Formats: sequence, C-alpha cells, structure tokens
Amino acid sequence: MADPLGAGRKSITVTRFSIGVDFGTLSGRGVLVNVETGDIVATSALDYPHGVMSEQLPSGTPLPPDWALQHPQDYLDVLNFVIPHMLQSSAVDPSAVIALSIDFTACTVLPLSDSDTPLCLLDEFADNPHAYVKLWKHHSAQDLATRITEHAQRRAESWLARYGGKVSSEWMFPKIWQTLREAPEVYESATEFIEAGDWVIRHLTGSRARSSALAGYKALWSAQDGMPGDDFWRGLDKGLVGVGGKLPGPYLDAGSLAGRLTRAGAELTGLNPGTVVAVANSDAYACAPAVGVTGPGAVVAIVGTSVCTLVMDPDFHVVPGVSGAIKNGILPGYVGYEAGQAAVGDMLAWCVKHAVPASYTEEAAKQGVDIHTHLQALAADYAPGGSGLMALDWWNGNRSVLVDGALSGAVVGYTLGTTAVDLYHALLESAAYGMRVVVDTLVTSGVPVREIVITGGISRKSPMLMQMYADVMGRPVRASQTLYGAALGAAIFGTVAAGAVAGGHDTIEAAVDAMASTDEVLYQPRPEAQHAYEKLFAEFMTLHDYFGRGANDVMKRLR
Repeated sequence: MADPLGAGRKSITVTRFSIGVDFGTLSGRGVLVNVETGDIVATSALDYPHGVMSEQLPSGTPLPPDWALQHPQDYLDVLNFVIPHMLQSSAVDPSAVIALSIDFTACTVLPLSDSDTPLCLLDEFADNPHAYVKLWKHHSAQDLATRITEHAQRRAESWLARYGGKVSSEWMFPKIWQTLREAPEVYESATEFIEAGDWVIRHLTGSRARSSALAGYKALWSAQDGMPGDDFWRGLDKGLVGVGGKLPGPYLDAGSLAGRLTRAGAELTGLNPGTVVAVANSDAYACAPAVGVTGPGAVVAIVGTSVCTLVMDPDFHVVPGVSGAIKNGILPGYVGYEAGQAAVGDMLAWCVKHAVPASYTEEAAKQGVDIHTHLQALAADYAPGGSGLMALDWWNGNRSVLVDGALSGAVVGYTLGTTAVDLYHALLESAAYGMRVVVDTLVTSGVPVREIVITGGISRKSPMLMQMYADVMGRPVRASQTLYGAALGAAIFGTVAAGAVAGGHDTIEAAVDAMASTDEVLYQPRPEAQHAYEKLFAEFMTLHDYFGRGANDVMKRLR
C-alpha cells in the first residue's frame, strides 16, 4: 500500500518516546522524551547505593589516598528503578518507546571475567579493590600516567599530540597498569577491561560494541591507528604486552545502533524485548546536542562535580593539555576537543562540609534554602576579588591544561578577618579563572571560539558563578536551564540510532531541531567587573605557573 503521508515522511499520529539515562558520579538520572517535540514527560533519579567508595570497600577493607571506586550493581539498580518509574508515572506504554540510550562518566573502568561478569562480583575478588570499578576521579595512578607520557615523548609518538602532550591519570591505561603492578592476579584474570558505559550496554543487549568516543578520548584509540601496540608497552612493562587484546572492538560512533534489548534486558528495565539501544557515550559529549550545539565555535562546558569543556572545529590543532582532539569524537564531521577541570561541585561541597561553621547551615535552614544559596546571597555585594583571597581550583588535581592529578588546591590571602563566605566566593572565582585558562589555550592554539554555553546542575543553581564566567572571560555566556542535559542528549542520540523508519530521526541535526532544550539565561560581561578581573586573572596565572609548572613542587612533596 502506498504511504498516504508521502515518501520519506513520518506519521505523527502515534506519539513516540526515547529514554536517556545519565550515569553521573553520585547518581543515575533518566528522562522520557517525546521524539517529535522534545518535551520531557517523565524524569527519575536514584542515588547509587554504594556511592563513591574512597575510604573503604563494602567489606570494610580500607582504601589508600586518591582512590575512587564504584560498585557495578549500582548501575543495574538505576536501570531497574528509573525506567519502570518513568513508565509508570507517565502512563507511557513500553511499546511507544523506540530507543534507550545512556551516557556515562569516563574514564570509569572495570575488569571483566570471560563471562562478562565484573570481577568484584566473584567471591575470590570481593575484597580486592582492583576488582571494582575505578571511577574517573581515581587519581592514584598519577605516577604511572607520568611514566607513560615520558615514554611516549622519548619515542616521539605521534598520537601524543592528540592529547595535548600528556596522558592523564584519569584514563584507561594508567588504571590498567596500576592493576597489573599492584594486583597481578586481577590483571591476569581479567579477560577484558571495559568502560562502565560499554559494560551496561553489553549487559542490556549482549552486543560487543564499544563506544569509539570513550575509546578515543580515554584509551588512546583512533580509527586510523588503533591503540599503541606491544612495541610501545614492552618498553614500559613487559607485563603489558598483549594489553590491547583486553580492549577488543568493534568501536562504534555515538548515535549508532549497539543492539536491541534482550529478554533479560527487558525484564530489568520494563521495556519491550527488541527495543533499540544506542552505543554508550560520555556524559559530557551527550550534552552538546542537548543544548542545541551541532557545529564548530561553541564551547560547551558541563559544570557539575567536575567540568568537561568541549568545542568542535573542522581542523586538527595541537592544543596543550587537552584531554583529546578526536575526529568524530563529539559529532560526525568535526574534530572534537575536550578539556576541563577536575573539581568544581566537589570543591564547593568540600567547602560547605569542612570549612563552613554550623551557624551558617542553621541560618540557611531557618530561611528554607540550601547552604550554597545562602552563602551566595551573603556574597551578593562582593566586588571582584572582594574576599581578599585568591584560590587555585586544584582540589582534585588539574585536568587542563597542566594534566597533573598530583597538584592540589591553594588559597592565598587569609587573615584573621577571613570568613567562610570569603572562602566560598574565592572558590567560585577560582572555577571561573580555571575555565578561562582552558578557553584561552584553545583560542591561542587556533581553535575558534565564538560563544560559551554552560550546562550541568550548577548552570541553574549558581547565577553568581555564571556571571563570573562572563566577567572573567569577557564573553557572553548562555546558561542552560535544563534539569537533565546529559540524559536529554542521550535520548537524542537514541532517536538517531532508531532512525526515521522507527519513528526517530535520521541525522543528529534533525534530532536536535526537534528535541534540544532552548531554556536558557544569557549573562553579559559587565565592563567594570571585566576590567577588575583582568588584573586578578594575571595574579591567578602567576600562582598557576609557579605551583603548576615546576617552579615550586611543594604540593607534590606534601602529598
């Protein structure tokens, strides 16, 4: 029978939905989205039952400093809760859901047995820290990351230019090498090391497909050259010979079909068997289409626990300290540049937990606001630098552009009159200075930047920080107000995996036109504040280079 709507057109008489699930640092968050309109008809979230394990395993086994682990069962618990909860609360029939897609923190890596079981779920490894998920902010392999960098520099490895000249402790190979050195029994028993996002997709579909984006940015992989081979690893540690076999492909781009829900995957999620499942993606990269960015020139910064800063360009540029410059890494047709900061939300959370007297928290409770809102209200009239303090935003090391997890935070200017409000305001400013370092480095390296788009939880929660970004960088800032940017982006990619034939979209541009969020607030730089911040930023850079570029390694000696 002929198509009554005409060739190539889709019927809109039946409402179709896509589900995106965002696996963050502390929780998993889901959205159920109308494919035609982008309306989010249901949301759900679940805090990870095990949280971030930085002090001990579930058994009580203590962990060394700079460790950050997770439990893979938490990810399955998220799927088992948020998806059925959204279907129930919206009364959407599972048959109307055309796609499921996820995004994940990265590099978040776990070792698998030959049956695809995380080793930590096996009795013999239940008390071995290396058998668990190493979260992105697991930084105890910094010395090994440094050795990989130095080895690559000596060999003049061409791939090093894609990563700004340094390998980060947050990435795949330093974590794998640490496992080999400290728990060889885990390394030998691991048939594979896999990004947690890829493992979740495998659990749902049985597919062996892995994300090319996650591999490109976090595992030194490229479609042209693959990963560093045995000749490279032999010069570091003979035990790493053959490590590439523990990271098998195929590697597929974002928006590709990974597979379809198995019966077991359907039982876990409440969706129908055969539902399209897209390739996993990074939480950061999923945010670009969610805020309407599909091309070059727009910096997208996802500000939450940490910050991922993204921009695209048709051409490859060597940019010091980037976390990757990967062809097709964010969207097809462009080199995607990733940089960022290792702590913003984490840094502010540290401040309110450990450096704010109880009286402030009690007053916030009386006013019915959270402590962050209260502190920013108290600092509302501060001029730039009004605290008298200057801070370095390295509470969790430096991601860009120094790429050094062994660096630490610093605050200069304390007096007997310094208050908790002063400290909080200075930490906010340090976050803005740190982002300017990243943006300035991109621009001076030849990557055009025409606008700044901020998303993530803090883009809504902290108008003060958004205005600081505009003032410090001297650029307008668009702050997205969407509650679930990464999850929405995942849902958008899911519709592309499904395609128009299944009620989705055939291109990312078409999906963005239909589904991206347009809810945002524009912040313009204020001339007087911008002028003041120019002087303050120069002071920040003096401290940045003194402590970060080797003039004084006291931070590392103290560690």
